[in-house]
Amino acid sequence: MKKTFDFAVVGAGVFGVCTARCLRQSGASVVLLDAYGPGNSRSSSGGETRIIRAGYGPDELYTRWAIRSFTLWREFLEPSGWDLFHRAGVLWLGRKVDPHLDGMYQLLNRLGVSTEKLDGKDIRTRYPQLSFDDVDFAVLEAGSGVMLARRAVQYLVADLQRNGAEYVAASVGVPPGTGGKAAITISSGERIDAGTFVFACGPWLPKLFPDLLRDKIFPTRQEVFFLGPPAGNDDFSPARMPAWLHHSHPDRPYALPDIENRGFKIALDTHGPEFDPDSGERVVSAASVSRIREYLRRHVPGLHEAPVVETRVCQYENTWNGDFLIDRHPGCDNIWVAGGGSGHGFKHGPAVGEYLAARILRNAPEEPRFSLAAKKTRRSRAVF
Repeated sequence: MKKTFDFAVVGAGVFGVCTARCLRQSGASVVLLDAYGPGNSRSSSGGETRIIRAGYGPDELYTRWAIRSFTLWREFLEPSGWDLFHRAGVLWLGRKVDPHLDGMYQLLNRLGVSTEKLDGKDIRTRYPQLSFDDVDFAVLEAGSGVMLARRAVQYLVADLQRNGAEYVAASVGVPPGTGGKAAITISSGERIDAGTFVFACGPWLPKLFPDLLRDKIFPTRQEVFFLGPPAGNDDFSPARMPAWLHHSHPDRPYALPDIENRGFKIALDTHGPEFDPDSGERVVSAASVSRIREYLRRHVPGLHEAPVVETRVCQYENTWNGDFLIDRHPGCDNIWVAGGGSGHGFKHGPAVGEYLAARILRNAPEEPRFSLAAKKTRRSRAVF
C-alpha cells in the first residue's frame, strides 16, 4: 500500500512537530511519524520539564530565536490554557568578571527582555535556601521559567491531528540511494511518498544517515535527579525558587524548582559518554548520586540528605560546538535534516519549525551556522 503527502516529517519531538505544524499551516498535506511516540522516554523531547530562557551570553542569534520561540510557544499552546508554562524566573549565577553574563545582561536589555542584576548579598537575601559563596554576580530573567516538555509535545501532536495532519506510529527505513527524489518504507511495510521529507530524529540522525552525520552529531548520556523536599517545606517551589544555572562552576549544574510535586530537579550540563538512544540502559550510577550530593552539601544544604525520588537518563545530541544542524541532504533533493539540539534545543522548537518551513516553502535565506558545511568533527562547545 502506498500513501502520498506533500510533506513527511520523521520524528515527533519538538523540532519535528513544530516543523510539521508550520508546514501544515501552508495548507499542505502532512504526515508525522515516530517510532516510539511523542514525548517518549527515549526522546530528547521527553521528560517532564525544560528551562525556557532568553539568555545566551552575547550570542544574538540564539537570544533572538529564544525570544521569538517564547512568543510562538504562547501562540501554539494558548488553546491549552497556557498552563504548561510556569513563570518561575531563571537565574544565571557567575563571577563579577564574566564576559558571558555581562554580555548577556547588556544584550537582553537592548532587546527589551526584563532582567535584573543581583550581587551576592541579594542572592542570599532572596534565596536563603541556596548557598553560593563562590558566586558574586547573577542575572535574573523574571519572565522566563519552566515548560512541561512531554505534555507540550503531546499536545502539539494532538493539535496537529485536529487540524488535518496525519500521525503514524512506525519506524522508518533509510531512503534508498542518493540523488533525485526519495521515498521511505515504514515498519508496517507501507510506502510513504512525499514531495519533501524532513528527518528531525535527534540522536537517531547519525544512525539513519551514518555516512553523512556520524561525525557531525554525537549523542551523549545525561543523568537527571529529582530530590524530595522535606514535608511541609515550600522553599523549592516555583513561588520561592527560580530555575537556575551555575554558569561559573566547572560542571555547569542547573536546577529547576519542584514542579507538580515531582521534586527539586538537578543535573550537570557537562557532556557525558557516548550513548545509543535505542539500547542504552537508563539507570543512573551510584557515583553520580554521590557527586550530586556533594554539590548539594555545599550549595543546597537543605537537600543534601534528601531522598532521590526519581532519576532519568536522557541524551543530548551534540554538534561540534552546540549550533543546530538544519540543512538539505546533499545527496537527495527532497530530504532535509534538522537536529543537533545539543541540550538546549527544546525552547527553540517553534523557531526551528518556522525557519525550516520558510526554507522549504519560500527558499528563505540560510543561516550559515546551521549548515552542514559549518559542522566540524572536533568538539569545542561554544553555545551556552
